[in-house]
Amino acid sequence: MRKYDDLIISYLRENSRMSLTQMSKRTNIPISTLYERIKGYQKKVIKKHTAIIDFAQLGYGTRARVLFRVKKDVREDFKEHLLHSPYLNELYKVNNNYDFMAEFIFRQMKEMEDYLDSLEEKYRVEKEVFYILEELKREGFLSKPTLLFFGAK
Repeated sequence: MRKYDDLIISYLRENSRMSLTQMSKRTNIPISTLYERIKGYQKKVIKKHTAIIDFAQLGYGTRARVLFRVKKDVREDFKEHLLHSPYLNELYKVNNNYDFMAEFIFRQMKEMEDYLDSLEEKYRVEKEVFYILEELKREGFLSKPTLLFFGAK
């Protein structure tokens, strides 16, 4: 049954608005089975329903991933600060001599630089900044049902 879960999830990731009728036709899985499976995913597998946005089209032209190294005594405060930042898009706990990796989105580079400088000053963090110049692929894993090699149309 695992292969069917991957197939269903792949169709959801490709187009979460696809009707169950359409998905049933493409997968040869009965609508009732699809409904029950997707209902079961709601609490365990599917974390959030959302839209993938082109932020540049909304005027947010500066995007960067930043690695942070933080002293242990301020790590929790720093994490909470980031979690409440309106500029934060993603936050991860990481390894290899860093503590966090964050993605920030701003309208202008100066805004981002000022924000990062304020974090450096307040929390004495060390940081490495990677500006995102062009998005080449996003949210691609398990999003192409046709690439799964079992019975997908």
